[in-house]
Amino acid sequence: MTDTQTLDTNVVSAYLKDKLPGFDGPVTARKFEGGQSNPTFLLMTGAGDYVLRRKPPGQLLKSAHAVDREFRVQRALAGSDVPVATMHVLCQDQSVIGSDFYVMDHVAGRNFNEPTMPELDNVGRGAVIEDMNRVLAALHAVDIDAVGLGDYGPPGNYLERQVGRWTKQYRASETQTIPAMNTLMDRLAAEMPTDDGQRTLVHGDYRIDNLIFEAEGTRCLAVLDWELSTIGHPYADLASVIMQWQLPAGSDGRGLQGVDRAALGLPSDAEFIANYCQRRGLPGIDNFGFYLGFCFFRMAAIIQGVLKRALDGNASNPERAMKVGAYVPIFAENGLKSLNSTHL
Repeated sequence: MTDTQTLDTNVVSAYLKDKLPGFDGPVTARKFEGGQSNPTFLLMTGAGDYVLRRKPPGQLLKSAHAVDREFRVQRALAGSDVPVATMHVLCQDQSVIGSDFYVMDHVAGRNFNEPTMPELDNVGRGAVIEDMNRVLAALHAVDIDAVGLGDYGPPGNYLERQVGRWTKQYRASETQTIPAMNTLMDRLAAEMPTDDGQRTLVHGDYRIDNLIFEAEGTRCLAVLDWELSTIGHPYADLASVIMQWQLPAGSDGRGLQGVDRAALGLPSDAEFIANYCQRRGLPGIDNFGFYLGFCFFRMAAIIQGVLKRALDGNASNPERAMKVGAYVPIFAENGLKSLNSTHL
């Protein structure tokens, strides 16, 4: 089994000494509990705190865990209306700690693991979701050529490309036959909407637990976990938010299924979508069920990869990886329900 739980702080300290202005060792490291894909560590130093995010060691799926892309996109967004941490160092010399990694500022604030946000009152919850909506619209308004990201994703139909890519990724990590997943992949390919020409920066996993907010306020300070980012179709990001909300409430599902949203000051799916459309000057979104079904499919493929890494012995959090992997059939079933949905 490859160790992804610890970090050689002496090696990291020696490497950063000449590459990070103002850096002051020694380094103490603590691994963040979240993050099934790329192990992430808080680096505590005499000069302040940083975050190190590394590619997992071992045999990996092709094109997965691209920390160099995460570094590039966040550096490109510096100073934009999309809040990101300050990027410092990208290391692609695997002899240092065994895999590629990058170091960025630690953004001090708070993270909400569940969209119910029990620690806030109704006004606070509504304000957080509203700012989440604002940042999403700002993300899709970024001039990709002006920030140097015009070549960040290939041309062509993003959704068609993504369905093809994640179908291959799923097949490469498949551990059992799941009929609903096979049907979902077939239907997505057959029911692909015509490309409407929208081509924006997309995050790929936009949800509340990938955002850092003010410690005492409701403004978003940083969007994290850009591994799946590319140039693509913005509705996939919007659907990613709605997908999470349709999952069971609580620490496992981290959704809003069965929750009285109005009683908590939270918007409905339709209200969130309408606010987004207003910000972007859109009349509405046709066939939203397809985008939602696509997001359920992609997440099913992702967590299947998480399960496969756990079985292979190189998961970032093996116990949670096995637990998360059990949700693959549920995501597939929800994807099929979304394709048949007409309520949005």
